[in-house]
Amino acid sequence: MAEAKLSGVGVSPGRASGPVVRVTDTIEEPASTPGPDDPYAESALIGPAAEKVAARLETMASAATGDAAAILTTTAAMAADPSLVSQAEQLVTAQRIPAARAVYEAAGHFAQALANAGGYMAERVRDVHDVRDRIIAEVLGIAPPGVPELTTPSVLVARDLAPADTAGLDPAKVLALVTEEGGPTSHTAILARSIGIPAIVAVRGALTFGAEAVVVDGDAGTVEAADPAAPVVTATAGGAAEWNGKGETSDGHPVKVLANVGAPTDARAAADAGAEGVGLFRTEFCYLDADDEPGVDEQRSAYAAVLEPFRGKPVIVRTLDAGADKPLAFLAPEAEPNPALGVRGVRVAFDRPGVLDRQLEAIAGATADSGADVAVMAPMVATADEAAWFAERARAAGIARAGVMIEVPAAALSAREVLEAVDFVSVGTNDLAQYTFAADRQLGAVATLNDPWQPALLRLIGMVGDAARVTGKPAGVCGEAAADPGLARVLAGLGVTSLSMNAASVRAVGAALACVTLAECERAAEQALAAPNAQAARTATK
Repeated sequence: MAEAKLSGVGVSPGRASGPVVRVTDTIEEPASTPGPDDPYAESALIGPAAEKVAARLETMASAATGDAAAILTTTAAMAADPSLVSQAEQLVTAQRIPAARAVYEAAGHFAQALANAGGYMAERVRDVHDVRDRIIAEVLGIAPPGVPELTTPSVLVARDLAPADTAGLDPAKVLALVTEEGGPTSHTAILARSIGIPAIVAVRGALTFGAEAVVVDGDAGTVEAADPAAPVVTATAGGAAEWNGKGETSDGHPVKVLANVGAPTDARAAADAGAEGVGLFRTEFCYLDADDEPGVDEQRSAYAAVLEPFRGKPVIVRTLDAGADKPLAFLAPEAEPNPALGVRGVRVAFDRPGVLDRQLEAIAGATADSGADVAVMAPMVATADEAAWFAERARAAGIARAGVMIEVPAAALSAREVLEAVDFVSVGTNDLAQYTFAADRQLGAVATLNDPWQPALLRLIGMVGDAARVTGKPAGVCGEAAADPGLARVLAGLGVTSLSMNAASVRAVGAALACVTLAECERAAEQALAAPNAQAARTATK
């Protein structure tokens, strides 16, 4: 008898059911023969094909907003990368291979380099494969792989979804997403949450699951066979419309509901969603495509555009999160054997304090320009000494409130000492999970270890919450865990004082907190901490 139920990691809440559409995930590997009669004419096919792909992605980005726009813009930049085109052209002329094969091999070199870098850069391998397949399809004059045109509302099942595919999804036609690969911070997860549809990743056997219709439960992380004749059911996390816009439990205990942003479009979407402020402003957008360090005035203007929608409201700006696994040309990072454990985050500033000081100067200026209530925090802090070093520089730059991110287990274990050195902390659950469990957060095979409901992770967060109570200072959560309405209650019970998430989740999380008391949150936290695994923690707190 065929299996009637599969399990994975629920990354976007809600329940939906309907017919299955399976997605082709990659293009057929091009052949190396026959060689071209005119290698130079053959190589000339590559540049125009890449330009067309980049232009198409840029058009999609201009029509999108928030996370979708940012992901499409980044993918378009990859397609337009002159080094990829140049390497492919050289392969054609030097090895006399077809253009399609040359693009395949050149992209393979780039993807391998990213995979070797680990961390954030390894997360971009899927993006390179997507760009590769689109350019090859353009060269060959065939349709690229990806999501087919949907005629009826359907559940998409795929090995993984390319960034452009996820960013272009129509929530009126896509009931839910199920992938065999990916993790809680994959593009599939982020964009499913942003458009408000259920999603489950790391579902082994999803593509060979024989059911023609399924029920997807994003809360439980299950996929079950359904009757193909049954009516389509669309249901997402409920209650969002009932939130009054004030982050607190039903008995008045405050838990600020904030947003994560990384560009002006994100900030406007967050303000429109009713976020009480920003718990994580990622500043990397100002640096990613820069060959030279952006000047103070350029940074100031860029930051002010993001801060402007939150005049008079709290905004926490994270300083540059870069390093060997997020290489920036002007930093000239040295090669490292394990970049995820190397010089990244605040550690870059220890070697290049001028970069941090200029960024802090720009943030202080943007604060004055925008009228937002700005604080700053440093990424990848491991010790209280590091926290104190950062706070001193921030205050010297004229920024009154300084904090740090808790992403390294050592920082969680010494949270009280860290909080004594700064004004607040914010837990980045994405990195904290992968460092706690020694599990790459983008690797589907270990995605269950990065589930934010893992009791061991919650116990570390609980230690941070305890330290916040003792010191009387705020402790937020700004990882993807904060976007889960059910987990939000547990986090509040652990002593977390603010939650920061994508704009689409703001109202659902606010509503979830508003219908429970603090005592109920604390009981849910106790049950989750005592659970033997993530699934049991979810079940115990329902």
